Amino acid sequence: MIHEPSGKPIRQVKGVRDGDGFHEVPDNEIVKGYEYEKGDYVILTDDDFKKVNPEATQSVDILEFVELDQINPMYFDKPYYLEPTKQGRHAYALLREALERANKVAIARVVIRTKETIAAVKPSGDALVLEIMHWADEIVEESNLDLPGETKLPEPEMKMAKMLIDAMSVDTFEPEKFTNTYHDELLAMIEARAAGKELPEPKKAPARAKVVNLMDVLAESVEASKKHRGARTAAAEKRAAHKAAPKRRKSA
Repeated sequence: MIHEPSGKPIRQVKGVRDGDGFHEVPDNEIVKGYEYEKGDYVILTDDDFKKVNPEATQSVDILEFVELDQINPMYFDKPYYLEPTKQGRHAYALLREALERANKVAIARVVIRTKETIAAVKPSGDALVLEIMHWADEIVEESNLDLPGETKLPEPEMKMAKMLIDAMSVDTFEPEKFTNTYHDELLAMIEARAAGKELPEPKKAPARAKVVNLMDVLAESVEASKKHRGARTAAAEKRAAHKAAPKRRKSA
């Protein structure tokens, strides 16, 4: 955040508000606390945190093994590659191959930056991946959500939905195809402004008609997908024909 008249960044001020207004306080007067009731706090010191902080180590303590499909994907949070030490390469390879053959993952306890958490250890090619997991009390139960139950759906709609899935299905997931357009456009705008260039006009999203019928939405999506795939196929065939055509030599 910038103060526009001066062009200088805004400084965050720590303070307290009372009947006399807002008062800035120095860092040496600030401590940590937990609000156990509205307006009532328990003060915690650094020694208090040390008493309950888990010891940070580079070890991963395996607790049990389970099949991957037994874990609700909602529990997974953030993946990390595990790299062995020189002394641990054999054990690393052994665990990776054993998990692969057993078709299981290891549930482990790990400490990252003094924070203890559970994680799943999975084989991934030549690597082992440590995927940090949420604790059970951090996940909202589906029973608390207002969701539609099993419903008798019209067969024509199901056929149309299946056509849409078939038309948009691919053999291999290629994540590099997808880019963060917001990030790229924002960065391009920042670079242009820093260089004193004119900023491009923002692209206007095409207006969409209000469609209520699901069948109309599906039919429109299927048709658009077919046209897109047809255009890509025609372009690919054109490129292939161009490569296959014999090149003529220029006469002297």
